Amino acid sequence: MDEANVSVEELSFVHQQAYQMQLDGLLITQLVIVLSTSLFFFYVNSVMFFTLRSKPVFRETSRYILFANIVLSDSILLLSSTVVYSFATLYLYVFKAVCALVILFSITTYTFTPLNLAVMSLERYVAICYPLRHAEITTQRRTNITIGVLWFLASFNIVIDLFYTTVTKPHSFNTPIFCTRERLLIAKWQLDFFHGLNSFYLVAVAVIIIYTYIAIMVAARSISTDKDSAKKARKTVLLHLIQLGLCLTSFLYGVFESMLSTIDLTLFLHLCVLLFFVLIILPRCLSPLIYGLRDDTFRPLFLSYFRCRYGNVKPAVILH
Repeated sequence: MDEANVSVEELSFVHQQAYQMQLDGLLITQLVIVLSTSLFFFYVNSVMFFTLRSKPVFRETSRYILFANIVLSDSILLLSSTVVYSFATLYLYVFKAVCALVILFSITTYTFTPLNLAVMSLERYVAICYPLRHAEITTQRRTNITIGVLWFLASFNIVIDLFYTTVTKPHSFNTPIFCTRERLLIAKWQLDFFHGLNSFYLVAVAVIIIYTYIAIMVAARSISTDKDSAKKARKTVLLHLIQLGLCLTSFLYGVFESMLSTIDLTLFLHLCVLLFFVLIILPRCLSPLIYGLRDDTFRPLFLSYFRCRYGNVKPAVILH
Protein backbone atom coordinates (compact mmCIF):
# COMPACT_ATOMS: atom_id res chain seq x y z
CA MET A 1 0.00 0.00 0.00
CA ASP A 2 1.42 3.40 -0.97
CA GLU A 3 2.05 5.80 1.91
CA ALA A 4 0.20 8.56 0.06
CA ASN A 5 -2.91 6.43 0.06
CA VAL A 6 -2.81 5.21 3.65
CA SER A 7 -5.09 7.86 5.15
CA VAL A 8 -7.95 7.32 2.74
CA GLU A 9 -7.68 3.55 2.92
CA GLU A 10 -7.53 3.38 6.72
CA LEU A 11 -11.09 4.65 6.99
CA SER A 12 -12.18 2.26 4.27
CA PHE A 13 -10.53 -0.59 6.23
CA VAL A 14 -12.49 0.38 9.37
CA HIS A 15 -15.68 0.15 7.36
CA GLN A 16 -14.64 -3.25 6.03
CA GLN A 17 -14.17 -4.63 9.51
CA ALA A 18 -17.47 -3.13 10.63
CA TYR A 19 -19.41 -4.77 7.86
CA GLN A 20 -17.55 -8.02 8.32
CA MET A 21 -18.36 -8.29 12.03
CA GLN A 22 -21.82 -6.75 12.22
CA LEU A 23 -23.80 -8.07 9.24
CA ASP A 24 -27.05 -9.31 10.80
CA GLY A 25 -30.75 -9.60 10.15
CA LEU A 26 -31.43 -5.92 10.81
CA LEU A 27 -28.80 -4.79 8.32
CA ILE A 28 -30.19 -7.19 5.74
CA THR A 29 -33.66 -5.72 6.34
CA GLN A 30 -32.25 -2.24 5.86
CA LEU A 31 -30.53 -3.38 2.68
CA VAL A 32 -33.85 -4.69 1.35
CA ILE A 33 -35.51 -1.34 2.14
CA VAL A 34 -32.75 0.59 0.37
CA LEU A 35 -32.83 -1.71 -2.65
CA SER A 36 -36.63 -1.63 -2.95
CA THR A 37 -36.66 2.17 -2.70
CA SER A 38 -33.91 2.47 -5.31
CA LEU A 39 -35.72 0.12 -7.68
CA PHE A 40 -39.01 1.99 -7.24
CA PHE A 41 -37.48 5.36 -8.03
CA PHE A 42 -35.51 3.80 -10.89
CA TYR A 43 -38.87 2.72 -12.31
CA VAL A 44 -40.21 6.26 -11.84
CA ASN A 45 -37.17 7.71 -13.62
CA SER A 46 -37.50 5.13 -16.39
CA VAL A 47 -41.11 6.21 -16.99
CA MET A 48 -39.98 9.84 -17.02
CA PHE A 49 -37.24 9.10 -19.53
CA PHE A 50 -39.63 7.07 -21.71
CA THR A 51 -42.09 9.98 -21.61
CA LEU A 52 -39.38 12.42 -22.68
CA ARG A 53 -38.50 10.19 -25.62
CA SER A 54 -42.09 9.42 -26.63
CA LYS A 55 -43.05 12.70 -28.34
CA PRO A 56 -41.23 14.86 -30.90
CA VAL A 57 -42.04 17.96 -28.86
CA PHE A 58 -39.81 16.62 -26.05
CA ARG A 59 -37.10 15.16 -28.30
CA GLU A 60 -36.66 18.39 -30.24
CA THR A 61 -36.96 21.04 -27.52
CA SER A 62 -33.74 22.13 -25.85
CA ARG A 63 -34.86 22.21 -22.23
CA TYR A 64 -36.52 18.79 -22.44
CA ILE A 65 -33.42 17.29 -24.06
CA LEU A 66 -31.39 18.61 -21.13
CA PHE A 67 -33.97 17.38 -18.63
CA ALA A 68 -33.95 13.91 -20.21
CA ASN A 69 -30.19 13.73 -19.69
CA ILE A 70 -30.56 14.67 -16.02
CA VAL A 71 -33.12 11.89 -15.56
CA LEU A 72 -30.76 9.45 -17.31
CA SER A 73 -27.78 10.63 -15.25
CA ASP A 74 -29.58 10.40 -11.91
CA SER A 75 -30.94 6.96 -12.79
CA ILE A 76 -27.45 5.63 -13.53
CA LEU A 77 -26.10 7.25 -10.36
CA LEU A 78 -28.90 5.70 -8.34
CA LEU A 79 -28.12 2.23 -9.66
CA SER A 80 -24.33 2.49 -9.40
CA SER A 81 -24.46 3.92 -5.86
CA THR A 82 -26.83 1.17 -4.78
CA VAL A 83 -24.54 -1.47 -6.27
CA VAL A 84 -21.51 -0.09 -4.38
CA TYR A 85 -23.58 0.11 -1.20
CA SER A 86 -24.71 -3.50 -1.65
CA PHE A 87 -21.11 -4.65 -2.16
CA ALA A 88 -20.16 -2.96 1.11
CA THR A 89 -23.13 -4.22 3.13
CA LEU A 90 -22.69 -7.80 1.96
CA TYR A 91 -18.92 -7.53 2.41
CA LEU A 92 -18.24 -8.61 -1.16
CA TYR A 93 -14.82 -8.42 -2.76
CA VAL A 94 -14.99 -7.79 -6.53
CA PHE A 95 -12.36 -7.53 -9.21
CA LYS A 96 -10.89 -4.06 -9.42
CA ALA A 97 -11.96 -3.83 -13.07
CA VAL A 98 -15.61 -4.37 -12.10
CA CYS A 99 -15.33 -1.86 -9.26
CA ALA A 100 -13.67 0.66 -11.59
CA LEU A 101 -16.55 0.34 -14.09
CA VAL A 102 -19.20 0.92 -11.40
CA ILE A 103 -17.28 3.86 -9.91
CA LEU A 104 -16.80 5.30 -13.42
CA PHE A 105 -20.58 5.47 -13.87
CA SER A 106 -21.08 6.77 -10.33
CA ILE A 107 -18.52 9.61 -10.47
CA THR A 108 -19.43 10.67 -14.02
CA THR A 109 -23.15 10.92 -13.33
CA TYR A 110 -22.54 12.57 -9.95
CA THR A 111 -20.62 15.37 -11.72
CA PHE A 112 -22.85 15.59 -14.79
CA THR A 113 -26.07 16.68 -13.09
CA PRO A 114 -24.77 19.98 -11.61
CA LEU A 115 -23.14 20.88 -14.93
CA ASN A 116 -26.40 20.18 -16.74
CA LEU A 117 -28.32 22.33 -14.27
CA ALA A 118 -26.07 25.27 -15.17
CA VAL A 119 -26.82 24.82 -18.87
CA MET A 120 -30.56 24.53 -18.16
CA SER A 121 -30.40 27.84 -16.28
CA LEU A 122 -28.56 29.45 -19.19
CA GLU A 123 -31.25 28.16 -21.56
CA ARG A 124 -33.94 29.90 -19.47
CA TYR A 125 -31.77 33.04 -19.37
CA VAL A 126 -31.56 33.11 -23.16
CA ALA A 127 -35.31 32.47 -23.48
CA ILE A 128 -36.15 35.54 -21.34
CA CYS A 129 -33.32 37.95 -22.07
CA TYR A 130 -32.90 37.15 -25.79
CA PRO A 131 -36.32 35.81 -26.86
CA LEU A 132 -35.87 36.64 -30.54
CA ARG A 133 -32.63 34.65 -30.72
CA HIS A 134 -33.68 31.80 -28.44
CA ALA A 135 -34.69 29.42 -31.22
CA GLU A 136 -31.48 30.20 -33.13
CA ILE A 137 -29.17 29.71 -30.14
CA THR A 138 -30.79 26.65 -28.55
CA THR A 139 -31.12 24.43 -31.59
CA GLN A 140 -31.31 20.66 -31.21
CA ARG A 141 -27.86 20.22 -32.76
CA ARG A 142 -26.20 22.76 -30.46
CA THR A 143 -27.93 21.25 -27.45
CA ASN A 144 -26.66 17.77 -28.31
CA ILE A 145 -23.12 19.10 -28.79
CA THR A 146 -23.32 20.85 -25.42
CA ILE A 147 -24.49 17.65 -23.74
CA GLY A 148 -21.58 15.77 -25.29
CA VAL A 149 -19.15 18.35 -23.85
CA LEU A 150 -20.82 18.05 -20.43
CA TRP A 151 -20.45 14.25 -20.41
CA PHE A 152 -16.78 14.66 -21.34
CA LEU A 153 -16.16 17.16 -18.53
CA ALA A 154 -18.03 14.96 -16.06
CA SER A 155 -15.98 11.87 -16.91
CA PHE A 156 -12.63 13.67 -17.18
CA ASN A 157 -11.67 13.18 -13.54
CA ILE A 158 -12.29 9.45 -13.20
CA VAL A 159 -10.94 8.73 -16.70
CA ILE A 160 -7.64 10.37 -15.72
CA ASP A 161 -7.54 8.17 -12.61
CA LEU A 162 -8.20 4.98 -14.55
CA PHE A 163 -5.68 5.93 -17.24
CA TYR A 164 -3.02 6.58 -14.59
CA THR A 165 -3.76 3.23 -12.96
CA THR A 166 -3.63 1.45 -16.32
CA VAL A 167 -0.22 2.95 -17.08
CA THR A 168 1.37 2.46 -13.64
CA LYS A 169 -0.29 -0.76 -12.44
CA PRO A 170 -1.98 -2.45 -15.41
CA HIS A 171 -2.23 -5.87 -13.71
CA SER A 172 -3.97 -4.51 -10.61
CA PHE A 173 -7.36 -4.69 -12.34
CA ASN A 174 -7.32 -8.46 -11.83
CA THR A 175 -7.06 -8.04 -8.05
CA PRO A 176 -10.17 -8.54 -5.87
CA ILE A 177 -10.81 -5.46 -3.71
CA PHE A 178 -13.35 -4.04 -1.29
CA CYS A 179 -15.06 -1.64 -3.72
CA THR A 180 -14.76 2.02 -2.73
CA ARG A 181 -13.65 5.15 -4.55
CA GLU A 182 -10.53 5.34 -2.36
CA ARG A 183 -9.41 1.80 -3.24
CA LEU A 184 -8.98 2.86 -6.86
CA LEU A 185 -6.50 5.60 -5.96
CA ILE A 186 -2.76 5.08 -6.17
CA ALA A 187 -1.33 8.53 -5.41
CA LYS A 188 -2.48 11.34 -3.13
CA TRP A 189 -2.57 13.85 -6.00
CA GLN A 190 -5.52 11.91 -7.45
CA LEU A 191 -7.67 12.64 -4.39
CA ASP A 192 -6.56 16.28 -4.36
CA PHE A 193 -7.30 16.60 -8.07
CA PHE A 194 -10.72 14.98 -7.59
CA HIS A 195 -11.76 17.39 -4.84
CA GLY A 196 -10.20 20.40 -6.57
CA LEU A 197 -11.92 19.83 -9.91
CA ASN A 198 -15.26 19.03 -8.31
CA SER A 199 -15.06 22.17 -6.17
CA PHE A 200 -14.30 24.25 -9.27
CA TYR A 201 -17.25 22.75 -11.14
CA LEU A 202 -19.67 23.31 -8.27
CA VAL A 203 -18.56 26.92 -7.66
CA ALA A 204 -18.84 27.66 -11.39
CA VAL A 205 -22.31 26.11 -11.52
CA ALA A 206 -23.48 28.06 -8.46
CA VAL A 207 -22.19 31.34 -9.96
CA ILE A 208 -23.95 30.65 -13.29
CA ILE A 209 -27.28 29.78 -11.65
CA ILE A 210 -27.21 32.79 -9.32
CA TYR A 211 -26.21 35.10 -12.21
CA THR A 212 -29.02 33.85 -14.46
CA TYR A 213 -31.53 34.20 -11.61
CA ILE A 214 -30.53 37.83 -11.01
CA ALA A 215 -30.47 38.59 -14.76
CA ILE A 216 -33.99 37.18 -15.20
CA MET A 217 -35.21 39.22 -12.21
CA VAL A 218 -33.80 42.37 -13.80
CA ALA A 219 -35.29 41.48 -17.18
CA ALA A 220 -38.69 40.88 -15.58
CA ARG A 221 -38.87 44.61 -14.74
CA SER A 222 -38.47 45.57 -18.39
CA ILE A 223 -41.62 46.78 -20.16
CA SER A 224 -40.89 44.62 -23.23
CA THR A 225 -40.54 41.40 -21.26
CA ASP A 226 -43.37 38.88 -20.96
CA LYS A 227 -44.08 39.07 -17.22
CA ASP A 228 -45.61 35.60 -16.93
CA SER A 229 -42.75 33.93 -18.83
CA ALA A 230 -40.17 35.80 -16.77
CA LYS A 231 -41.89 34.77 -13.53
CA LYS A 232 -41.95 31.12 -14.58
CA ALA A 233 -38.31 31.27 -15.69
CA ARG A 234 -37.28 32.84 -12.38
CA LYS A 235 -39.01 30.06 -10.46
CA THR A 236 -37.38 27.46 -12.72
CA VAL A 237 -33.88 28.82 -12.14
CA LEU A 238 -34.56 29.01 -8.40
CA LEU A 239 -35.58 25.34 -8.58
CA HIS A 240 -32.27 24.60 -10.31
CA LEU A 241 -30.49 26.20 -7.36
CA ILE A 242 -32.46 23.96 -5.00
CA GLN A 243 -31.59 20.95 -7.17
CA LEU A 244 -27.92 21.94 -6.93
CA GLY A 245 -28.31 21.98 -3.15
CA LEU A 246 -29.76 18.48 -3.30
CA CYS A 247 -26.75 17.37 -5.35
CA LEU A 248 -24.41 18.81 -2.73
CA THR A 249 -25.92 16.64 0.01
CA SER A 250 -23.85 13.77 -1.37
CA PHE A 251 -20.74 15.60 -0.14
CA LEU A 252 -22.11 15.52 3.39
CA TYR A 253 -22.26 11.72 3.37
CA GLY A 254 -18.48 11.35 3.38
CA VAL A 255 -18.13 14.05 6.05
CA PHE A 256 -20.65 12.46 8.41
CA GLU A 257 -19.29 8.98 7.72
CA SER A 258 -15.80 10.08 8.76
CA MET A 259 -17.16 11.78 11.88
CA LEU A 260 -19.14 8.70 12.92
CA SER A 261 -16.41 6.13 12.26
CA THR A 262 -15.16 6.28 15.87
CA ILE A 263 -18.48 5.41 17.52
CA ASP A 264 -19.89 1.97 18.32
CA LEU A 265 -19.78 -0.22 15.22
CA THR A 266 -23.42 -1.32 15.35
CA LEU A 267 -24.69 2.24 15.72
CA PHE A 268 -22.23 3.36 13.03
CA LEU A 269 -23.65 0.90 10.51
CA HIS A 270 -27.26 1.80 11.18
CA LEU A 271 -26.48 5.52 10.89
CA CYS A 272 -24.60 4.90 7.63
CA VAL A 273 -27.70 3.25 6.20
CA LEU A 274 -29.80 6.26 7.23
CA LEU A 275 -27.27 8.73 5.81
CA PHE A 276 -27.02 6.84 2.53
CA PHE A 277 -30.82 6.80 2.24
CA VAL A 278 -31.35 10.48 3.16
CA LEU A 279 -28.28 12.12 1.60
CA ILE A 280 -27.74 10.07 -1.56
CA ILE A 281 -30.85 8.18 -2.62
CA LEU A 282 -33.68 10.61 -1.82
CA PRO A 283 -32.11 13.81 -3.25
CA ARG A 284 -31.35 12.21 -6.61
CA CYS A 285 -34.81 10.64 -6.71
CA LEU A 286 -36.79 13.71 -5.75
CA SER A 287 -34.89 16.29 -7.82
CA PRO A 288 -36.04 15.19 -11.33
CA LEU A 289 -39.48 14.20 -10.02
CA ILE A 290 -40.17 17.65 -8.54
CA TYR A 291 -38.95 19.37 -11.71
CA GLY A 292 -41.03 17.12 -13.96
CA LEU A 293 -44.28 17.33 -12.00
CA ARG A 294 -44.30 21.13 -12.01
CA ASP A 295 -44.10 21.23 -15.82
CA ASP A 296 -47.59 21.59 -17.33
CA THR A 297 -46.48 20.18 -20.66
CA PHE A 298 -44.75 17.09 -19.30
CA ARG A 299 -46.87 16.21 -16.24
CA PRO A 300 -50.12 14.91 -17.87
CA LEU A 301 -48.30 12.55 -20.20
CA PHE A 302 -45.94 11.30 -17.47
CA LEU A 303 -48.83 10.56 -15.08
CA SER A 304 -50.67 8.76 -17.86
CA TYR A 305 -47.69 6.48 -18.54
CA PHE A 306 -46.99 6.01 -14.83
CA ARG A 307 -50.54 4.80 -14.28
CA CYS A 308 -50.28 2.60 -17.40
CA ARG A 309 -53.09 4.50 -19.09
CA TYR A 310 -51.92 4.72 -22.67
CA GLY A 311 -54.61 7.05 -23.94
CA ASN A 312 -54.32 9.87 -26.41
CA VAL A 313 -52.79 12.39 -24.02
CA LYS A 314 -51.34 15.29 -25.99
CA PRO A 315 -48.65 17.53 -24.51
CA ALA A 316 -49.69 21.11 -23.93
CA VAL A 317 -48.23 23.87 -26.07
CA ILE A 318 -44.76 24.87 -24.94
CA LEU A 319 -44.51 28.52 -24.05
CA HIS A 320 -41.03 30.01 -24.16
